[in-house]
Amino acid sequence: MTTTDWNPLLRGEFEKDYWKQLQRFIAEERTRAAVFPPPEETFAALHLTPFSEVKVLILGQDPYHGPGQAHGLCFSVRDGVTLPPSLQNIYRELHDDLGCQIPATGDLSAWARQGVLLLNAVLTVRARSAGSHANKGWERFTDEVIRTVSAKPERVVFILWGAYARKKTALIDRDRHTVLESAHPSPLSAHNGFFGSRPFSAANRALEAAGRPPVRWCLDEPPDDPTGDARMTTVRSQ
Repeated sequence: MTTTDWNPLLRGEFEKDYWKQLQRFIAEERTRAAVFPPPEETFAALHLTPFSEVKVLILGQDPYHGPGQAHGLCFSVRDGVTLPPSLQNIYRELHDDLGCQIPATGDLSAWARQGVLLLNAVLTVRARSAGSHANKGWERFTDEVIRTVSAKPERVVFILWGAYARKKTALIDRDRHTVLESAHPSPLSAHNGFFGSRPFSAANRALEAAGRPPVRWCLDEPPDDPTGDARMTTVRSQ
């Protein structure tokens, strides 16, 4: 794991037996089958979003398992890759919530660079085998990441979509932070409470109430609005 400001906070995990066993398992898996994302992108969420800058945490379950999709950020795919159904529904809600244009790209790196930690609970997966690296140790590590974020003195907005993510509320100090829960954006559940939940405007209201800068959620800002001022007006009118 490349050195970031996460390292001193998580260093204790790297000396534990579960971590060593997990790394052996991943190394063996990579000799037998394709594993996503590639090694250099496994920790992309922590590399793109330093601990000091985290203001929102969105939690996914495990990476996309199709070739060329996963690149280390939950719900995100590489630029040029067909948008997965869950991401299509996220964009639909983003449009309905803030009026954002539906982006052509599925790459959410622009969110990550603004302090949105796009964390999967499991950081790797075998090709075409969803959940294949679950219960191997990743969850223990990412639970510690969530606890570490919860220990931040500044308010953080935790966005938990679906039953799996919502179980992590036990790791979060709800007295100091904002937790937004809803159904998962998957086509199987989006109509049962994800659509209409307006998580993006709610997150920005919580951040602004705490004196923290809001997130520029729109990925395709109009050319005459490079700073996102039109979007901000939309947020504040909610």
